[in-house]
This record gives sequence, C-alpha cells and structure tokens, in this order.
Amino acid sequence: MEVKNADLSSLKINRNAPEPGSNNTKNILKYSVITLVVIVVLIFLYNVNKFFGSKEIEVGSATVSLMSQAQTSGVLTANGYVVAQRKAAVASKGTGRLVYLGVVEGDKVQKDQIIARLEDNDIKAQLEQARANQKVIQAELKNATNNYNRIKSLVQSKAVTQAELDAAEARYLSVQAQIEVAKAQVNSAEVALDNTLIRAPFNGTVLTKNADVGEIVAPFAASASSKAAVVTLADMMSLQVEADVSESNLERIAMNQDCEIAIDAYGDKRYQGYVAKIVPTADRSKATVMVKVGFKNYDVKVLPEMSAKVIFLGADTKPSEQNVKPILTVPSSALFNKNGEVHVFKLLGEEVKEVVVTTGKKMNSFTEILSGLTEGDKVVSEPVPDLKSGSKVKIK
Repeated sequence: MEVKNADLSSLKINRNAPEPGSNNTKNILKYSVITLVVIVVLIFLYNVNKFFGSKEIEVGSATVSLMSQAQTSGVLTANGYVVAQRKAAVASKGTGRLVYLGVVEGDKVQKDQIIARLEDNDIKAQLEQARANQKVIQAELKNATNNYNRIKSLVQSKAVTQAELDAAEARYLSVQAQIEVAKAQVNSAEVALDNTLIRAPFNGTVLTKNADVGEIVAPFAASASSKAAVVTLADMMSLQVEADVSESNLERIAMNQDCEIAIDAYGDKRYQGYVAKIVPTADRSKATVMVKVGFKNYDVKVLPEMSAKVIFLGADTKPSEQNVKPILTVPSSALFNKNGEVHVFKLLGEEVKEVVVTTGKKMNSFTEILSGLTEGDKVVSEPVPDLKSGSKVKIK
C-alpha cells in the first residue's frame, strides 16, 4: 500500500524546460554577430572616406628653372657639343725613337715650332757621308773639266784624235751627272734629318699627349708598340658648337642668325653666337641637319667636347636682351593671388604645399621668382579651385 501511494511527480521530465548552458551559447552567438556587423560597417566607412575624402586631383607640373630674357624670345633650341674646326693629330714623317718632347697638355704652340724630335744619329751619319761623296765628285769634276779643255785645245793642232776628245767629253758629262746625283743624296739626307723634327702645323693648344720619350714613333703606327701621333693640337679660335636640328625646324634658321650659347658646365653664363654654317646634308637615321654656331667672343673657359645648348633668337630680339645673366622663373600660369600675396602650389611627392613667393619682372609667359622657391623645385602649372595644402595629386 505504501508503495502504491508513493509520490512520483518528482521523476517527471519537463520537455519545455531549457537545456543546461543554452543561455550562454545564445549570448556568445549574439555578441559575435554584433562584432562582425561593427567590423563590416567600419571597413565600409573607411573605404567610403578613402574614396570620397582623399580623392587624387590630376594636375600639371612645371619646373622652377634659370632662364634668360633671350630664351623667352627664342624661336628654336638645340643641343650639341663644342668642336674645334681646326684640329690635328701631329705625327712624324719618319720612323724612330722619340728622344725629345717639349710640350704637355694645355701648352700653347706657334706654327712651325719644334715640339718633338726623333733619334737622328744614323741620319746625320748618312748626311755627312753624302756631303763627303759630293766633295769627292766635285774634285773629279774639276779634273775632268781640265782634261776636257786641254784635249779640246789640242784637237785644233791635230795633236789628239777626235776619239780622245769624245772620250774626254763623255767623262766630263758623266762627272757632271754624278755631281747632280750627289746633290740629290745630300738633299735627301737633309730632308730625312728634318723629318726627325716634329713641328706644329698651326698656332694652337695641345689637347692630348699620345707618346712619351723612349717610344717608337712611326707614320702609320706599323706595330702595336709604336705610336702614330705624338700630340693632338686644336686651334681654340676655331671652336664652334655643332648642334643637330630637326629637318622640320630647319626653316627657322638662317645664316648669320643671332644665337645664345649656354655651356652646361657654366650654368649661369651665356655667350653670344651666330649661325656660321648649315651643313648641306641630312642624317637620315636621326632626320636632323647639323648646324655650326660660332662664338662672337672667345672665352678660354670654353673647351672642346663640352656639351652646350643653343638658342636660336628671333629677328626682333634686342641686343640688350642678349648675354644677360639668367634669372629664376616659373610659368606665370602657376601663380595665383590670395590675401594680397602671390602663391604657388609646390609639389612634395604625391601632395602639394601652398607657398608664398616674391615675384619680379615678367618675360612673356614666365615670371621671375625672387624668393620662396629654388631651382629644380616642381610646382603645379595650373592650380584648380579644389586644390589646397595637403591635397593628394596625380601628375598628368
């Protein structure tokens, strides 16, 4: 009976009751979803800000550079090199060992000045031998002349035969011919001796020294151990700039046209020049024509093979604008006014910085910069309204 009336309600399973630990799992899932949504939103906002907030602005660029007044009125610019129009590799006519060299690089020489000498002992001996031989034959000539005159006088008295006279005359003529041969041998030896002296062919300056004392010098450098030229000379008064001009621009150039020459080695120096010659042939590989530009005034600082830039000036260029020291300039389009001051946007990598500058005179489409910028700086050539300091830019 007691078993029958026992309370078994505590053993009943409630199927609607929550499973143990289910609340914690739901909370973890809920927070994970929230975190993921927040991360996605942040990434979206970052990309939106990057796209709309720092969009690159496309701009043009210009370089702050030195420019002369003549440059702004030039009709054409060409690059070239300084070349001596009178240049020679001075060599010997004979072959021998160099025993004297009287010049070094940079020395100035005069025409016919002896600058080197070859060993000449053997040639001097040949010359002495030729002169001695000439004296012997001259003595024979005197004897033959006397003998011929004596026999010729005896022929009239019938003391000698005609055959003896003919023999005496033949010997006289033969010795005379030998005299001429002896003179030629002396002249040949003298010329050979003179060929051991190497002279300057014109007034000039020694550019290079190609041989040293003790080396063998030959006219055509017959062997690898011999030298052909002793020195290389150039007439510095014949220096000209040889520049290649495109065929399409050739019509802008005329003989004796004024030019301005800028030597790359001397950036702030300008030289007055003129078109000396337009070479009447074209280079088919480059489609250019060589133009030779002469210097109006020679400067000792200008040397052969220096690189140069030639500005061909227009006919309306004033003489006062030529040979003027270049000034720092930028295109006038790069400048803008703000709060009563002149500004430019200076390029710093992929950003720009607004800079205040002080300007000077204007030259056509360029303006002089007195302060605020230095040579080589890059600036925005034409600022746009949306541009400001720190703006991201892209160069066109």
